[in-house]
Amino acid sequence: MTAPRVVLASASPARYGTLRRAGIAPQVEVSGIDEDSIRAPSVQELASALARAKAEAVAARRLSSHAGSGGDDEVVIGCDSLLELDGLALGKPRDAADAVRRWRLMRGRSGVLHTGHHVIRLPGGASRTATASTTVYFADLDNAEIDAYVATGEPLQVAGAFTIDGLGGPYVTRIEGDPHNVVGISLPLLRLLLADLGVSWASLRQ
Repeated sequence: MTAPRVVLASASPARYGTLRRAGIAPQVEVSGIDEDSIRAPSVQELASALARAKAEAVAARRLSSHAGSGGDDEVVIGCDSLLELDGLALGKPRDAADAVRRWRLMRGRSGVLHTGHHVIRLPGGASRTATASTTVYFADLDNAEIDAYVATGEPLQVAGAFTIDGLGGPYVTRIEGDPHNVVGISLPLLRLLLADLGVSWASLRQ
């Protein structure tokens, strides 16, 4: 039996790269949703709601494009990451000044990186959703270090304004939880969600 096609409803190079290194070669299709229109009562629930909205938008398009043909066997994966600090949801910074402000709040402290995951199996539409949360401890950077890091441009491209697998790695002292989750997709959680939809991880490896 042929394994379903994997579709990643995300433009994140980090998520794509994480899946590729784990042996899965997804097709990328960006959702195009208005993320600012999504609301939820908590940061964790917001991450989950955003992931669901992304996956559902892409799944709807793919079903529409296959209308009348019965549809292909596919799994659509939607993810969204947010850093929770002082109860606030921090996605990508608006600009460099915003990234600097965030790092001055984050330094020497910890935050929780929530990544929502929503997986839909097509053509039937069965779905599963869950959120992985990892506590991240930040180094106590001085202003010059913050300015130099923000000047690289990397913090403007990622939720929470930091990475652990790139230039921001030296500024994260430790984590509690799944490291893949901080990159943007929890592989252990995704394996469980796929299994619950009848898809084995091994069957997807290239």
